[in-house]
Amino acid sequence: MKRKLLVGAGLSAAASTLAGIAAYAAHRLSGPTAALKRETLFAFTPFETGVDWEEVRFNSVDGLQIRAWWLTRPESKRVVIGCHGHRGRKDELLGIGSGLWRAGMNVLIFDFRGRGESDDSICSLAYHEVGDLHGAINYVQDRMPEAQIGVIGYSMGAAVSLLGSADQPAVKAVVADSGFAEMANLVDFALANRRLPPRPLRALADQITAQRYGYRFEAVRPIEALIRYGQRPLLVIHCTGDTVVPVIDAYDLHAAAQGPKELWIVEDMPHCGAYFADRPAYVKRVAEFFERYL
Repeated sequence: MKRKLLVGAGLSAAASTLAGIAAYAAHRLSGPTAALKRETLFAFTPFETGVDWEEVRFNSVDGLQIRAWWLTRPESKRVVIGCHGHRGRKDELLGIGSGLWRAGMNVLIFDFRGRGESDDSICSLAYHEVGDLHGAINYVQDRMPEAQIGVIGYSMGAAVSLLGSADQPAVKAVVADSGFAEMANLVDFALANRRLPPRPLRALADQITAQRYGYRFEAVRPIEALIRYGQRPLLVIHCTGDTVVPVIDAYDLHAAAQGPKELWIVEDMPHCGAYFADRPAYVKRVAEFFERYL
């Protein structure tokens, strides 16, 4: 009897531990807004990069106020919308944004919900944020009805770019840098990297995410969105040293794309490191891609 009690207590403790780890994983993926908000008072703005710009605001499709910067080129009809990563904010896109502006394009970069200066809200890993990108597309169309729109995204922002553009024919081309193909597989990859059992923990984290944050992992599958994205052009960028999103996801996304497509693999750089490997070459390649298709 004592042995059975000990075994039962051990199993209960193990289950509690797994549940705690799963809850933490769900919290990290979609956690409270306060965890993703960061001080913006001392952040760089387009002032530092010497571009023509203005602060703008628009609403996400569910009514949240999204704060953004519009880098203006009145003579151009090309507009590139930039999407930052999961725990990022818009100032992290000032490098590529300013580079594309110098290449003659209008650029809109914004803070996703619950990040930077945008409204507090439940966050997610590329689920709720799709509504923010749709709000950005609506803003561009209202401001410039004749705009030729492209989207560039990094990490989670790359996933949002594909998911959010799939049903938006106004988007003519997408650049996906360091994006993942399927959220469920990404969670498995992250858990395995920490030597944790992926299958039971992912299932628990999925349940907790559904209860607390309103979505399931299976709802976030950028590779499936490429079916709806159709024949539009796609540039996929990834680094071989990425330990956050496996490089195989880049190959999978590229293989699934149906229209004109390019795959650019940068050697020996970490997650989202391609821009920093060679800034001028990166801006040139991305600018040429948008010039070709917008």
